[in-house]
Amino acid sequence: MPILKWFPPAGAPRTYVLYKPVNTIGRGLGNDVAVATAGIAETHAQILFDGRDFNLEEVDRTGEILINGKKKRRARLVHGDRLSLGDAELQFSIFDEPQSQPVRHPPSASGSSPDLHASAGIAHGAGGPEGAGLAGVRKLHEFSEKLMTVKELDSLLEAMLTAVIDVTGAEKGLLLLLDEAYGSDGSASGQGGKPIIRASRHVTREAIADTTGQISDSIVRRVLETGRPVIVSDALSDDVFRTSESVVALRLSSVMCAPLVSQGHVTGALYVGNDRVKGLFQRSQLDLLSIFAGQASLILQNAMLLNALRADKEKLAAELKDKRFGEIIGVCPSMMEVFRKLQKVATTDISVLITGETGTGKELIARELHRRSNRVNGPFVVINCGAIPENLIESELFGHVKGAFTGAVASRPGKFQAADKGTLFLDEIGELPLNLQVKLLRALQERVVFRVGDSKPEKVDIRIVAATNRILEEEIKGGRFREDLYYRLNVVNIFLPPLRERGDDVLIIAKALLTKYAEELHSAVQGFTPQALAAIRKHNWPGNIRQLENRIKKALVLCDKTLLGVEDLELDQAGENNILPLEKAKEEFQRRYVLEVLERNNGNRTQTARDLGVDPRTIFRYLEREANPMPSGAGGGPGSTRSE
Repeated sequence: MPILKWFPPAGAPRTYVLYKPVNTIGRGLGNDVAVATAGIAETHAQILFDGRDFNLEEVDRTGEILINGKKKRRARLVHGDRLSLGDAELQFSIFDEPQSQPVRHPPSASGSSPDLHASAGIAHGAGGPEGAGLAGVRKLHEFSEKLMTVKELDSLLEAMLTAVIDVTGAEKGLLLLLDEAYGSDGSASGQGGKPIIRASRHVTREAIADTTGQISDSIVRRVLETGRPVIVSDALSDDVFRTSESVVALRLSSVMCAPLVSQGHVTGALYVGNDRVKGLFQRSQLDLLSIFAGQASLILQNAMLLNALRADKEKLAAELKDKRFGEIIGVCPSMMEVFRKLQKVATTDISVLITGETGTGKELIARELHRRSNRVNGPFVVINCGAIPENLIESELFGHVKGAFTGAVASRPGKFQAADKGTLFLDEIGELPLNLQVKLLRALQERVVFRVGDSKPEKVDIRIVAATNRILEEEIKGGRFREDLYYRLNVVNIFLPPLRERGDDVLIIAKALLTKYAEELHSAVQGFTPQALAAIRKHNWPGNIRQLENRIKKALVLCDKTLLGVEDLELDQAGENNILPLEKAKEEFQRRYVLEVLERNNGNRTQTARDLGVDPRTIFRYLEREANPMPSGAGGGPGSTRSE
């Protein structure tokens, strides 16, 4: 089992077993690892076990922490790490050492190694007969294996109680929870309450049918109030508990009880007893019971968290019913205006122009227009005017006949013909060349098209929905867009607000996207941390919903935790950046801005270069720097070169 060994300036080393999820280190006697030496704070640091790793974190910001000679505020501990907290020297080990084995003091700061000390005394009485200790470790190992396979909470608690009874020789085991220990969200509330028996087990490996009168209220109350484990060899003769009514009434003999602790609060207790044998339990068994209590706390906390996540998911699904307009999610006033307009114009055949920044969901609006229209049974055809080469776009729109140009080996209809009796969505209409704008205007006015290389008109019955992220009024002033075409398309304008102006909509959308893609990508992620939600709400999201969607997808693929954190989404939690030299800050801004625009353009480097007004080679240069970041302290100007 994991231990922390303290090497005092004089005397033998002391060993502390890390059996709790949170173990505090400091000068105060109330700490799990009480170290009375100079330079150490009342509560200096803490070691947290997250189910996989042991992590050291500072508690007192004035206290210095060195791990293997390097200053740290927090770090993941590995076997053999040397810790310096003030003048206290400690060593972390993932495995306990036999008591007969001599212990070597870790090397001092000068690099010298002191002489071998005497064998370490186990703090809190963690020693015990070697046979009992090995049996306890085996049972703990067996139970840990069940944790990997058994998913049901009741089965896990029963298996744990069975293991505790087997290793201690008890005839009964019970797990109690305070009825107000957990809030509705599954987190520990820290409020006291009446202890309720959550699980029970008899030596016959059956649940105790009637738990009335099976435990001592006074012993359980002492453990819940102090947060310390209790061992009683003969309850009827014990100086503290012999006057207890429950002890006298039940004629209790051997009893052990250890607290369940969650997030620093006592939430219950693990109780074992044998009413027929006195002096049955040893101090080492109490330590083992405390370890199992720590396991039970983690199991229950995870179960509560999963229940809270399931409840949150059900709540989100219920909320989305009221906040969803087709496939579009939103409740902010600007989106409610979008929905109002959409509902009014959907059943008509008038042309609609959807405007807004890239990534706001313009195609979703166009599809919803089609779905609510009288043309719902007809085709919905999309053409991206900015993604087709200029020499091919006329053929894509109107089709061509065989031999119309080199490579036209057969006649082919265009998007207009394909959209007959349906809706044609012209995305990025602002990218359409001027010479084609004239032909598009004629097709819209007369509902007639001519294939490339053909003089025979073809009638089409379509509805036009267009979209652009450009400000077409400015394009008209600049002579890049025809005013008559603008008025033909812009009969009704639907403006989609950017995500940064939609308030809490971003949180609703983020949760909906996570639920959708976690299922598609078979991810174990269940939700966001509170810090991640705060960072999502605060972020500017220049790429809007598309950028948010891409970030969540990437995080789901790479994250191996249950909740997505700020670091998984690559967001700034505090919003406080380090102060950089002006030239370095300028380069960092340019790098991030180029990558954001590239993300908004779905990785299209040519389009990104065109939008930024730079040579495409500039985009490649920034991508190369992203893949091969410069070492710290290297020059960061656009013209600098990286030294290998």
